Amino acid sequence: MKIPRTLLLTTLPLLAAVPPVGAVPAVALPPSPAPRVSLPPPGTYSRAIETALLHAAPTMRPEALRAALSAWAALRSRGEVSRPLLTLIDYGLPSTTKRMWVLDLASRRLLFHELVAHGRNSGENLALSFSNEEGSLMTSLGAFVTGTTYSGRNGYSMRLRGMEPGVNDRAEARTIVVHGAPYVGEEVARRQGRIGRSFGCPAVRPAIARALIDEVKDRTLLYAWHPSIDKVEASAAAAPTIAGLGSPDARSHRGR
Repeated sequence: MKIPRTLLLTTLPLLAAVPPVGAVPAVALPPSPAPRVSLPPPGTYSRAIETALLHAAPTMRPEALRAALSAWAALRSRGEVSRPLLTLIDYGLPSTTKRMWVLDLASRRLLFHELVAHGRNSGENLALSFSNEEGSLMTSLGAFVTGTTYSGRNGYSMRLRGMEPGVNDRAEARTIVVHGAPYVGEEVARRQGRIGRSFGCPAVRPAIARALIDEVKDRTLLYAWHPSIDKVEASAAAAPTIAGLGSPDARSHRGR
């Protein structure tokens, strides 16, 4: 935007200040955007991206990130995800720990690092049991694609579509959504030794719910990881697993 020049009035009312010949008006430059990098071909991901993301978010477990990146690459190759954003949840960490990361894969930046709830019947401070069943009140694991938003009884919320048959594909029927909840917060964690638990939804702090949801809505990947599924969704096996997950081995690996 050009900075307006001030008209200098003197005792000669028709005389205005004239800029020197050849002077260039000052321009307010916008802040430089974060550098973006080329993404790898569909179906693959770059080890350089993994390294950069671990540097940006050093508390992430490498094995969790690798599984999530492999899932993202597989879904991208099928056209299921629309943008290079990844939300990773490590349910192997206690609920009092910030265990949700939102990552920009193109700029290799950490956008959010947050507390997130697990299902009431998945465990107390630690999530130990997982289910795809309606009425279980447990968390489901695996790859989800984010959907549209709506305002419901939990306020501003975002739908999730489970991408793994027999593992999390009942998410929509179970109304598993991302939403804000007053039982998620550091004060709650200090007071009761864990944050509150949901009916299976990855609930977050109300203060950041809308901003986080608006960042990741509309076909980005949310990947819920736990050490118990590492053999199923590790980077070497995740792509074929996501493409046709429904095999007996994959189904039996998850807790019910």
